[in-house]
Amino acid sequence: MPELIRPSTVLPANRSAITIKTSDGLNLIGELTTPLSEITGSLLMLHPNPSGGGMMDSHIYKKAANRLPAMAGIQIIRFNTRGTVSEAGKSDGEYDHGKGEKLDVLAALDYCFEQLKIKDLYVIGWSFGTELALQYARDKRIKELILLSPPMLSTTQDDLDFWIKDGRVITALIPELDDYLKPEAAKLKFSKVKNLKQIDVTGAKHLWVGEPMVHLVLSEIVKVIAPSRLPLPQEI
Repeated sequence: MPELIRPSTVLPANRSAITIKTSDGLNLIGELTTPLSEITGSLLMLHPNPSGGGMMDSHIYKKAANRLPAMAGIQIIRFNTRGTVSEAGKSDGEYDHGKGEKLDVLAALDYCFEQLKIKDLYVIGWSFGTELALQYARDKRIKELILLSPPMLSTTQDDLDFWIKDGRVITALIPELDDYLKPEAAKLKFSKVKNLKQIDVTGAKHLWVGEPMVHLVLSEIVKVIAPSRLPLPQEI
């Protein structure tokens, strides 16, 4: 009998611990999750703010790694930015309010392209991770950005101007009940970023709690990277 997908569901994939080395000498811990079959695309995940408990295991990211390799053929790369701790351990260094984390993002991108030899890389940021994505994930080899609950606290107009000129597609999921940036404010903030697709999510909050919200977010990720693999199953 089929069973419902649950928060604890872990589907088959190859999972391995990785270490990303930064240019200032730090070791960042992470995990690479690769499909058992053909890879449809690869996704580098930038997690929420560690000062509020964010880490590579923040629930949407953990569930993406547990499900999307098997469901959609997506390879997942997660890591803890400097000073961030998760079940796998703690990355070297100390939290630097999004400044020193630039080196973490650049090191993770270098790892993806130079070590893993990824061809089709997408980058997703959630909350604090969206600031890192918009400010530092600018490598021309990145296909697209996905933003979950962007607070837009440190990202400047100059940062947005870069993306306006760059033209690559950005998909932004904006919770109706977000703590920082609600849909109407987001429309104003992103009004000049014509390459940004804003998806307003009724009833959603900043942390996307609950299985219906998880399914929605994962479906939007797959719509960007591997749309032929939709709809995602809700039973196994």
